[in-house]
Amino acid sequence: MNADPDPRAATRLGRAVRATTLGAAAAARPHREAHRQGNWLRDVILGGQDGLVNILGIILGVIAGGGSNTVLLAAGFAAAITESISMGAVGYTSSISERDYYEAERARESSEIATVPEMERQEIRDIYASKGFTGSLLEGVVETITANRDNWLATMMDEELHLQPVQTRDILRTAVVITIATLVGHLIPLVPFLVLPRTPALIAAIVLSAFALFGVGAYTAVTLVGDWRRSGLKFLAVGLGAAAIGFLIGRLFNAAGA
Repeated sequence: MNADPDPRAATRLGRAVRATTLGAAAAARPHREAHRQGNWLRDVILGGQDGLVNILGIILGVIAGGGSNTVLLAAGFAAAITESISMGAVGYTSSISERDYYEAERARESSEIATVPEMERQEIRDIYASKGFTGSLLEGVVETITANRDNWLATMMDEELHLQPVQTRDILRTAVVITIATLVGHLIPLVPFLVLPRTPALIAAIVLSAFALFGVGAYTAVTLVGDWRRSGLKFLAVGLGAAAIGFLIGRLFNAAGA
């Protein structure tokens, strides 16, 4: 004979407590939310845009300064290799710092749960009271979460500090994606100078860079939020505007040396 179902299952309190328990249990596991999975787009944009704008600025600066194609290609490929590695290293170290910060905050919260549990329990109560829970419903949620130390700690990290764990594979992925994206960004305006005369190569480099910048901006808006045309034009303006600084600096050096 089957056992009678839990009478709490039919009550609002039971449903809320059960849902909160499941949510806290999920938070206690190493989870990968959509924003974590989507961070690859941020890494691609960071590396690709930086590489493209940087090398386009170098190209315009060398040309404005009167440098030869040999100087242009040597400077371009040297920058492509060194900055790609540098950007990947920056992505790696920043992710390590993010992970270390999470672990430090987690250790602090764990210590506070052990030493001042009533204060931490009140923080859980305040968090869920701000979400609209009141009375026995609120107390049931608080009791359920604080009954399990791992769920309690995970809830504090997520709900109070809004921090997510950083996995080792995410750190390595960030470094690799940024490195490759930066290198690709460098090559977009540089390749035309390998196959075309200087003036057509410069035009092609600017046009390809403009299309790439606009495309990244439009794709970002389509994937995340915003108007794709406005986003594309913003990326285009920022990117070409930054590259134009390289041209102005080259002109100044050329004029000073004349």
